[in-house]
Amino acid sequence: MNTALKIAAFATGVTTAFGAAYGVGHLTGDGAPGPRPTGAAHAGHTPDPAGTGAATVAAEQLPGGLQVSERGYTLALENPFVTAGAPSELRFRILGADGRPVTGYRPAHEKELHLIVAPRDLATFQHLHPVRAADGTWSAPVALPAAGEYRVFADFTPAAEAEGLTLGADLHAAGELRPAPLPSTGRTVTVDGYTVTLDGELTPGRAGRLTLSVGRDGRPVTDLQPYLGAAGHLVALRAGDLAYLHVHPDGHLPEGAATAGGPAITFTTTAPSGGEYRLFLDFQHQGAVHTAAFTLPVGGAPAPAPAAEAAEAAEAATPQAPAPTTEPATEPATAPTGHDGAGHQH
Repeated sequence: MNTALKIAAFATGVTTAFGAAYGVGHLTGDGAPGPRPTGAAHAGHTPDPAGTGAATVAAEQLPGGLQVSERGYTLALENPFVTAGAPSELRFRILGADGRPVTGYRPAHEKELHLIVAPRDLATFQHLHPVRAADGTWSAPVALPAAGEYRVFADFTPAAEAEGLTLGADLHAAGELRPAPLPSTGRTVTVDGYTVTLDGELTPGRAGRLTLSVGRDGRPVTDLQPYLGAAGHLVALRAGDLAYLHVHPDGHLPEGAATAGGPAITFTTTAPSGGEYRLFLDFQHQGAVHTAAFTLPVGGAPAPAPAAEAAEAAEAATPQAPAPTTEPATEPATAPTGHDGAGHQH
């Protein structure tokens, strides 16, 4: 899936392209800036040949990041145990069906692979760009702020594949664990002196638009800078299982563009189900990358089909009356009872 809440991972829709490492991830959750690296061929999204930014998830396809192995590829962490609060080096390999490390990748959004690290309580978020050695081993510095269970998402497209994928693996951080409930953010959050406002809704099974508007000092920011070739990158994670969606903005920036405009950045994506999602928006301004985090509840019922679509489905499902004949009917004909024909999407 290449652009997806793709969450279905967001999953159906919410999915960015993830050389040299960009650095350690930017932490969000308390609004404080953290070390920063940063999304990729964005596996976990469906292809978007029209360039609309729309991301949907096929019914038979799991959301990204829920599996450590998929389509013959496996995410292998060298050491899944680290110590919370201490600098660590995260090392891993992507293994092919033959068990050998993959060394060829298709770059997407300026990177061969994007790495996301998030705790199970979704309080923080790190978007990293690791360095690949010649033998296929990836490495990136990481510092996990608190003890607990983390999920690592590798978002990439192997050179031998036309579509990307997202693999996920558990990372364990030792220390004193203090579980916290999912934070409630509302529709406006503040990060690094910027105010970011979220507008729009997500409905399971139907593409919806989310618009995030950036301001500072009470004024709209109209000179956002491109970040990894886009106006911004949105990652959505479903609370409970951390199903993953990585979504790119609607439209495309011209290659080499110096500005991405603003203040609004719009994404089209589909939620795979109801529940609560954490949205993480990366945007760049005046040479620095910032991450705004939101908690967004999504209703659980699939959206009904549009009226025209439902009418067509009903017409197709309703038995047609037999053509009139020259012989009068001996009994009144009784039309069989059919279902309402309304279509449903997952």
